[in-house]
Amino acid sequence: MPIDRPDDHRTIRGPIMKDSGSIHKNVQDMCDCYATTDPLKEMSTIKDEPDARSAALKWAALAALHGVGSNAEQITISRSEDGRITVSAEYRPAELPSPGKDVGHEIFETFRQMTHIEADKGKTALALGIRDSSIDLEVKVKKKNGREKIKIAFPKR
Repeated sequence: MPIDRPDDHRTIRGPIMKDSGSIHKNVQDMCDCYATTDPLKEMSTIKDEPDARSAALKWAALAALHGVGSNAEQITISRSEDGRITVSAEYRPAELPSPGKDVGHEIFETFRQMTHIEADKGKTALALGIRDSSIDLEVKVKKKNGREKIKIAFPKR
């Protein structure tokens, strides 16, 4: 499945969702691509992307960039029993744009594959390279009674 890189129009080819190593690399590549954009603005249009899988990778990159750029403590994406997706950030009491149901589903799959958390509850560190530096995120996954949450915690500056 190809992913277009808006900065240079190259295409990354290969089975993105099969190999967790390539998912991580693709998210890092997208961090580089979108580092100079307004992540919140880009996130607001993600639900209209035609390919939910590549949109999920893009969303993960944009969430990381937004969290770092806005000094967020954490970003949480939640899925209710009926599939409704909500996103919030802890630094302020505002809801971030929802990626929509299809992309939201793929975001949960993407984070589970990147972190290798298969149980209903777990947490792990996730190192993410952004341009010429790196950030260590803490990813927590929790699933209970048909609801699911992923919390992305950012380090204190």
